[in-house]
Amino acid sequence: MQNKALIVGASGIIGSALARRLLDDGWSVAGLARRPVEAAGVTPVAADLLDAEATAKALKGLAPTHAFIATWSRQKTEAENIRVNAAMVRNLLDGLRLEGSVRHVALVTGLKHYLGPFEAFGTGKVHDTPFREEQGRLEVDNFYYAQEDELFAAARRDGFSWSVHRPHTVIGKAVGNAMNMGTTLAVYATICKETGRPFRFPGSPMQWNGLSDLTDAKLLARHLAWAATTPAAADEAFNVVNGDIIRWRWMWGRVAEWFGLEPAPFDGEIAPLERQMADDAEVWRLIAEREGLVESDLGRLASPWHTDADLGRPVEVVTDMGKSRRLGFLDHQPTDDAFFALFEELRRDRLIP
Repeated sequence: MQNKALIVGASGIIGSALARRLLDDGWSVAGLARRPVEAAGVTPVAADLLDAEATAKALKGLAPTHAFIATWSRQKTEAENIRVNAAMVRNLLDGLRLEGSVRHVALVTGLKHYLGPFEAFGTGKVHDTPFREEQGRLEVDNFYYAQEDELFAAARRDGFSWSVHRPHTVIGKAVGNAMNMGTTLAVYATICKETGRPFRFPGSPMQWNGLSDLTDAKLLARHLAWAATTPAAADEAFNVVNGDIIRWRWMWGRVAEWFGLEPAPFDGEIAPLERQMADDAEVWRLIAEREGLVESDLGRLASPWHTDADLGRPVEVVTDMGKSRRLGFLDHQPTDDAFFALFEELRRDRLIP
């Protein structure tokens, strides 16, 4: 029987990469969103996951064999994140139960499983690095845990297998995405080159000097497909990173070099992009107009708040991939190459000059 995927968040960084991967592998793919974006080969499904009845109606007759949850809704507080995002997962899985076709459900969360939510990011008690899947939950409210609990309960009830995937910051292409470091850095570098402003690292001394890792969206897509079709990977949570380790004091220079910039010396002071780019909307509009770019709205390309959260952390972040390696997933992606491939794609698609 052909594998039939339902991707929730098919237009995002993760979902769009996964859709391309599965289509290439011969899957049938549907993409669910409140306002689905047309994509070649992907059947659009319109539904608001906060409306249980509408979600069940939208899923009727779809009969996917696999569901991939690669989206979330950002709220003002973690309590609201928990309420809203848990309800989205619950309503989706309740709707799929009526179809009775799902064999596996994958949930994408992230390293905030080990670091805590944005409002307490990397503060208080966190696990030792490298982060390992057997490290338990922190004693803090976290919507990732609430999403997992909905998944686990539905799996017990309905008899499907599950996997949880915890990437670090994801490098990939999407427009209108709330968490998009790669495109944010590309836009920031373009603006610095245009205005002559220094290309200044916005984060903390710990992130500049310490060890870190990232996740390429294409590698994550391969991991999702692997876990969904590998019996030994059923009912497991996995870290998913590229497999190399970087220091930002090296990577910052690599990014600068790609754009023909000299990186500014790091003086140890945090200089958030949210502050640096606060007045750049008009600068970007003029660049886009002059260069014939397809997106002139800075807010649909850059997410400075998210990049600031990642690069401003006061703790080292290194992630163990041992569980996946032992079970047979051996893919590796050099992180600088992942950035460069993204920048080339953004340029080819006329999102940056």
